[in-house]
Amino acid sequence: MTSVANHKFGIIGAGIMGEALLVSNIKSGIDASNIVISDKRRDRTAELSAKYGCEISSAENIASNSENILLVVKPQDMDSLLESVGKGISLSQRVISFAAGKKTSSIEKYLSEGVAVLRVMPNTPMSVGVGASAISAGKYAKDSDVAAVQELLKASGKTIVVDESLQDAVTATSGSGPAYFFRFVEAMIAGAVELGLSESDAHTLVVQTIGGAAAMLAVEGASPATLRANVTSPNGTTFAALQSFEASDLEGIVKRAMTAARDRSRELS
Repeated sequence: MTSVANHKFGIIGAGIMGEALLVSNIKSGIDASNIVISDKRRDRTAELSAKYGCEISSAENIASNSENILLVVKPQDMDSLLESVGKGISLSQRVISFAAGKKTSSIEKYLSEGVAVLRVMPNTPMSVGVGASAISAGKYAKDSDVAAVQELLKASGKTIVVDESLQDAVTATSGSGPAYFFRFVEAMIAGAVELGLSESDAHTLVVQTIGGAAAMLAVEGASPATLRANVTSPNGTTFAALQSFEASDLEGIVKRAMTAARDRSRELS
């Protein structure tokens, strides 16, 4: 296969993640005219076509003609989609699934033997170029296929390559992780308001604080434990807050939440 920029990409599923992948494609250097999208909601595909200049097609046409087929449908819709389009996919094409919990083997059974299938667990921050994605290769995918998906996602943030057996753990970590973060931010804003700040001021302070802390973590070699210690004076205000977290078993709460997400991902497969 030639370089990714010369491939024809087809995106089946035009929700939030589908749009994020569309934007990532374009940022990676792929001309919008070389990208086709499909979704059951015609108003949605019309919106994205007008916004980005991509083409609109049917799922069947994408499956038959796109060199790279990006499946961005809900996990519960995957089987019915593949039943209708799977046999139209040839060995010269590549299938890339972004559906949580769906194993490559469950996709391969609908396709001709030998079709390259790859599984990606992305997250929503990819829509602003700071996503985290994990890639796993299916039975017939080669190193070149993995490299092509890495190239596709390079403008969306960071990627790692993992054995597929770890994808449920990835789902619980980075896939669902933004929601954990947003919930914590909600709680901090609510706490600040209860302490007397206006909601507007609370929002400004919390978002700026969280963003600044994340930027510090992004510095090479930064350790969350060290950064936390640097802010925590013995018996000071931060120490008192952290002691409250420890008394409530914060680490246990987070681990149990992540385990629940991991288990649900397994159920979806």
